[in-house]
Amino acid sequence: MSQILKPYSTVLNFETGALESFKKKGQVKLSGLMEFFSDRETADEVLSRGEDPVVYEVFEHSQPEVNGQINFGVTIIYPGKVGNEYYLTRGHYHTKETAAELYIGLSGEGMMIMQTKGGQVSNLPIRPGDVVYVPPFWAHRTVNLGKEKLSFFFAYPSDGGHDYDAIRQRGFAKIVIEEKGRPKVVDNPKFIKG
Repeated sequence: MSQILKPYSTVLNFETGALESFKKKGQVKLSGLMEFFSDRETADEVLSRGEDPVVYEVFEHSQPEVNGQINFGVTIIYPGKVGNEYYLTRGHYHTKETAAELYIGLSGEGMMIMQTKGGQVSNLPIRPGDVVYVPPFWAHRTVNLGKEKLSFFFAYPSDGGHDYDAIRQRGFAKIVIEEKGRPKVVDNPKFIKG
């Protein structure tokens, strides 16, 4: 029998793009994303100078990992690039492949990069007010395309889990780079098909 939780509420600040209370906070620095950027040599250079910038933070209300519960929170991706590749999240499939996820843009300008193991690819913008639905079986990653922080709300089944290893091993088929001052979606030269 699953644990019965009491109802509760928190405040999502639409002006700042922040969740005013949370149960869990995660901070991901460049050193924790080395294998997720296509230009690892430039990432190595940055770290060799003693710099290790925060790329993104996650503020989450996590629930017990059982069927029927929903985790939700806010992710903030800071502006920046590694070489010409924009800052991004690791990206993941859900361990429970039938889990979907919902994203709502709060501030900034970004893009969701999505793919299936069968080779389908989709790229959708995420800006304030955009609602992006990620269906089951789709890996997803978010990229900050702007000069300000990108903030978005997310919600997914608490038993959905995260499979980062598939992305760590194969990468994403597409990456987003800056070319002539504009974002451009291109093939990832380090993507391993399979």
